[in-house]
Amino acid sequence: MVTMVLMWLANRKRLGALAVTVFVSSILTIAPSSAAVVTFPDMRPFKLFVPTNYDPSVPAPLILALHGFGQSSAQFEKYLGLTAIAQSKGFLYIHPDGTKDKVGTQFWNATPECCDFQTPKINDDAYLVSIIDEVSAKYAVDPQRIYIIGHSNGGFMANRMACTHADRIAAVVNMSGGSYTKAALCSPKVPISILEVWGTADETYKGNHILGKPIPGAVKTIATWAGLDQCSTVPEKQADKIDLDPAIKGSETTVFDYTQCPIGISVELWSIAGAHHVPHMSPTFASAMVDFLLAHPKATALTN
Repeated sequence: MVTMVLMWLANRKRLGALAVTVFVSSILTIAPSSAAVVTFPDMRPFKLFVPTNYDPSVPAPLILALHGFGQSSAQFEKYLGLTAIAQSKGFLYIHPDGTKDKVGTQFWNATPECCDFQTPKINDDAYLVSIIDEVSAKYAVDPQRIYIIGHSNGGFMANRMACTHADRIAAVVNMSGGSYTKAALCSPKVPISILEVWGTADETYKGNHILGKPIPGAVKTIATWAGLDQCSTVPEKQADKIDLDPAIKGSETTVFDYTQCPIGISVELWSIAGAHHVPHMSPTFASAMVDFLLAHPKATALTN
């Protein structure tokens, strides 16, 4: 049986190994007129990209991007290219690293199924919340516009954060990542906007297994979210397809969205015909996912 873990490892070569340039800057001297990468030197350091047009008097969106199993934050940034998009769209941006296991493989402890295979377990939920808290304490972060995008194991983690912190996170994008096998373990306090992006040629599209544990695929995962958000039970298939993957000819992506959701909430599946576990990325593809996030701030009524 082919497991999702093996596929993530096999995709490491495609994303490539990157050298990380460390930018160290004083948190207290960021000028609104200059872009900067600020290092937060904690036990698990992370870097914050601050766009040129950042104004401390105007709360800005914050997006966290979470890499897949066996990848790094630098590789994921090279793949998505979100720094340039953060600069053009004016949001604060962080792409943190997961923990390395005994053989140096980085992972996120998202759900019981994926992907912390060691003892003791890492509390990545608390780690990501601490990032949001620390950045929000030093920068003008709009609490209604905090978002997460994740791929594969990072997509599991994005779903996990949506389950446990829907009161703080406005929307998430999950690329090719699963969720809890036991749906009852996900109990968001309020509705949250969800976008699942999945290639139909990905072996995980229809569900798979990790070390013998069944993982729901694209259709079941998005249907579960529609139920949690109290949307319609059957999605609508949009007539117009969209062109996301530059390696696939034409407009290859079908959009399925659930109606009758609470005001301000969207639940969508972008099904990429012929794409694999790591779809080919383009600035248009990445920008479209960011646009989904930015179009879905947390409704004030949902956070009270």
